Amino acid sequence: MKISKRDALAWFEFFAALPEDEELLPHQQEIVYAVLSQIEEAVEHRNAALMAEIPGLQSLQGRTQYVGNGEKFSKGCKSCLLGTGLSAIRKTNKCNVECRFCYNYGELDCQPPIGEGMWEIGGTKVREEDVDLLLSMGNVPTGVSYVYLEPFMEIEVYEGIIRRFHAHGIHQHMYTNGTLANEQNLKMLGEAGLNELRFNLGATNCADKVIENIRLAKRFIPSVGVETPMTPEFFETFQRKRDAILTTGLDFINCAELHLNPNNIANYEGEPMYMHRLGYISPIWSRELTLKLMKQAAEEKWNITVHDCCNHTKFARDLNLRAKEGGWFGASSYACEFPGIPYEFFLPTLEADSLPFVQEEPLPEGYRPGELVF
Repeated sequence: MKISKRDALAWFEFFAALPEDEELLPHQQEIVYAVLSQIEEAVEHRNAALMAEIPGLQSLQGRTQYVGNGEKFSKGCKSCLLGTGLSAIRKTNKCNVECRFCYNYGELDCQPPIGEGMWEIGGTKVREEDVDLLLSMGNVPTGVSYVYLEPFMEIEVYEGIIRRFHAHGIHQHMYTNGTLANEQNLKMLGEAGLNELRFNLGATNCADKVIENIRLAKRFIPSVGVETPMTPEFFETFQRKRDAILTTGLDFINCAELHLNPNNIANYEGEPMYMHRLGYISPIWSRELTLKLMKQAAEEKWNITVHDCCNHTKFARDLNLRAKEGGWFGASSYACEFPGIPYEFFLPTLEADSLPFVQEEPLPEGYRPGELVF
């Protein structure tokens, strides 16, 4: 049903007032899905208009979009979208900054340790010397990534495992906020065989020190880029420091659409939000900022890749991974990260006049506010 925005607001106000454990009736569930679909369709309609204004917009086999120098497109992203997916290696359970967009916001001091001398690969605890055994099984990944949480907190322990994967020709990339990087540890990573380093510039609001560390990293590591959740704060500061950032010699900027979970969503209360394919929940402005930055990059002809790492890209990523794993047609782990729909966080979207629904119809009998729904 193409529910009107007025009716959608009335129903979501009702749903938001219900006890959290109260289950909805089937007709009410239909209304929920109709409202979320209407919001998503309106967001995609507006984003399509923004994309139409981007000169030279390119596609990676229909799985994501980018502009700029395709030769600098992150090989780690290609592994994620075309290869065996995001093969994450977990080690460090600590971080030295706290970002309001962090998925572990408010819980950084209680993240479980992986274990002394241990690494978590594919959910399994292994030691460094087990890497050769893992790779002998035939299920060799196209790439691996070092995540969780800030690897430079103990960067010295990463050298050995990076050397082992490098000896097998596995592409390796790492995420960092960049504050603890220096010439010594960056040189060590390059010599060990790290292929790609991604700086989260948003974690420090584009700190000058981190910008200089990007420049320094390019001396030792083949591919260096920025991967940051797109927020208004980052977009504004990037504009002020654009020239300094672009002259570091970086190869790419991955503009991650900020998606929210129960830890960080309260930090964005009051912002207009939408839900992509009944999965990730994001502020509407996040991808809009990405598309504006991509347009700017294309018009100014930046000699880098600017990648639209949006929710739909992550949707494609999970479909690709499950297919590579031999899953059934359409299998995916892409899903909502909340135990239930947080109705109250969609009220600002429904209350605002800035996002009209593309098409509206009156509710059919039995679905109108005030009627008993069976």
